[in-house]
Amino acid sequence: MTVAEDAWDGAGSDRPPPRPGPDEPGAAPDGEDSGRRALRELLRPRRGSLALVLMLQAAGALAGLAPFIAVVELGRALLAPGPVDEHAVRTAVAVAVAGLLARALLTGLSGGLAHLLDSRLRFSLRMLLAETLGRAPVGRYARRGAGEIGSVVQTDVDQLHHLVAHTPGEFTSAVVVPVASLAYLAAVDWRLTLIALLPPLLGLALYSRLMTPPRRQAEQEVGEAMGHISAGAVEFVEGIAVVKTFGGGDRAHRRYREAADAFADSFMKYVTGGAGPAAQAAAVLSPPFVLLVVLLGGGGLVTARLLPPADLLPFLLLSMALTAPVAALGHGMDTINAAANAATRIRALLSVPPLPEPAQPLTPQGSRVELRDVSFSYEPAHPVLHHIDLILEPGTVTALVGPSGAGKSTLAHLLSRYFDPTSGTVLLGGVDLRRIPGRTLHANVSVVSQDVRLLRAAVAENIAVAAPTTDRAAVVDAARAVGLHDRIQALPHGYDTVIGEDTGLSGGEAQRLSIARALLADAPVLVLDEAMAFADAGTEAEVRRALDALAPGRTQLVIVHRLETAARADRIVVMDGGRIVESGTFEELSEQDGRFAALWRARYGDTAARPYSSAEEGTHR
Repeated sequence: MTVAEDAWDGAGSDRPPPRPGPDEPGAAPDGEDSGRRALRELLRPRRGSLALVLMLQAAGALAGLAPFIAVVELGRALLAPGPVDEHAVRTAVAVAVAGLLARALLTGLSGGLAHLLDSRLRFSLRMLLAETLGRAPVGRYARRGAGEIGSVVQTDVDQLHHLVAHTPGEFTSAVVVPVASLAYLAAVDWRLTLIALLPPLLGLALYSRLMTPPRRQAEQEVGEAMGHISAGAVEFVEGIAVVKTFGGGDRAHRRYREAADAFADSFMKYVTGGAGPAAQAAAVLSPPFVLLVVLLGGGGLVTARLLPPADLLPFLLLSMALTAPVAALGHGMDTINAAANAATRIRALLSVPPLPEPAQPLTPQGSRVELRDVSFSYEPAHPVLHHIDLILEPGTVTALVGPSGAGKSTLAHLLSRYFDPTSGTVLLGGVDLRRIPGRTLHANVSVVSQDVRLLRAAVAENIAVAAPTTDRAAVVDAARAVGLHDRIQALPHGYDTVIGEDTGLSGGEAQRLSIARALLADAPVLVLDEAMAFADAGTEAEVRRALDALAPGRTQLVIVHRLETAARADRIVVMDGGRIVESGTFEELSEQDGRFAALWRARYGDTAARPYSSAEEGTHR
């Protein structure tokens, strides 16, 4: 059993069942029903503990009424003609004190248990989300963006706090207190009870206007807009170094500003749509209005000699108990709706299917990569790759070139099984990737992308992330191979400097660190997805020499943006529109006078000679 599964065990329940997909039987329709169903599924493992919270709160709510009733009986004893009944006075005082103590104890236990339950629920949800993302194909959640996922893991999970920690008590009081109060008041006088019911009934009618479908839709839009703000903020912060380098700060702000404006619009729509009914409900449930209604009705009954004056006292005290829970009920419905919307997004992330592991795993024999008639689409109606046939031989470097959107990165992602192909087969060492266990595949294929993710850990730990048991000497050798050793030595604590606390790295330095990771992992297949986009020519040449030293027997696929880098590869593959349109050596493609040759002439003129890099030109002058 995993830690996450163990965290869900409690109250005699198992982890929540997977949510049916939109086309599966039992799938809930979009809207309120699906949100409430998702919320029930998330809370189901804790239903036993929730029931105990409700029982303790109900007992505490009843105990809380005892002081009010004791005051009423004390007033009757003091106002009764003749000598004061001392026994009745002592009994009333004792009941009031006992009620206060019992209420404090029971509601304290209920609140403490509710907060403990809330903490365990949010912890277990985050563990489940982490476990789900760890089992899912990387491409499935990588396309969502760090901001969106972070919003679900942090904001949406926290959205459940008030629902679990506070709402059960509020709702229990909203039911128990009015029912018990009504029973007592009806026993005193049914006519004044009906009059006292007017404010809460009017308040309920006004609050019901806040539960309409347009109102719920507006609340859902507020939650989605907040998620867009989180996504925009994360993307801006992560890309700030790049946009500042190229003077694009204003453009980088644009998406965040647009998300903030959209949130402001949706929030104002939500607030203004309910401002009128909410203000009216607050007015009719306010103590002055309630007391006015009771005094007018009770005064009329007393004047008509239909009600003893002493019997007006319980209505003056307990009529407040009828209205306060109604206000809590209105706020509680807002909490439930917000939590239901959050639960929908949480369940959507939890429902990402895991990457299937083979029932009969096989081990690849060698590092030969082959794509046989491979097609792929993120969505059925929009294919990205079309019938790709490609072989990557061990010990060779294959360069992928082509315009943006040609499918280069998608093809590279298939090699590391970020996705499985829609049709066709990807083989490593003669074995279908779907027959290779995940750990074995990751040990055989290393990916270095343009989008580098650094851990909030020491530089040495960041380099050794794929080989955490390696010694410091190997880490230093990997850093030295990519020209990063001197820069690391200049940091405040050298290789023990914590990234994100003691220092930060530039985009080029972060890319070199990620390449050092790949060198240390020493996988037989290496995929470089524009990994040297930020590197200058000298740094690229230095890194290239480090990779060349490891080339014997290694299969390399390189997505490049510099044509001179592609020219140095053993084979060049030109992609466009998700298809391979040209393939061959530099000399062969130059002779074909096709797309690569046209791109080459646009960059270097009519020469067909392989150019030296900027770093190498100095040694050949």
